[in-house]
Amino acid sequence: MLELDLLLNSFLQHKYQELGLSARQAFEQLLEYPDTVLYDLLMGHTITADQEIADVVKKIRTKPAD
Repeated sequence: MLELDLLLNSFLQHKYQELGLSARQAFEQLLEYPDTVLYDLLMGHTITADQEIADVVKKIRTKPAD
């Protein structure tokens, strides 16, 4: 999905390096989700009960500062 590619590539370029170990592990876990679930999380259509995943999703959804 193009939307996922754009969001995730931007996140990897601008914010991934700022993550701690547990957040990086949560990000890797997030990438294992099916595309439709990942899309719904990143578009804000659904939320997750996993707080570490939710924190990473929030960081992905936040636009990088220019």
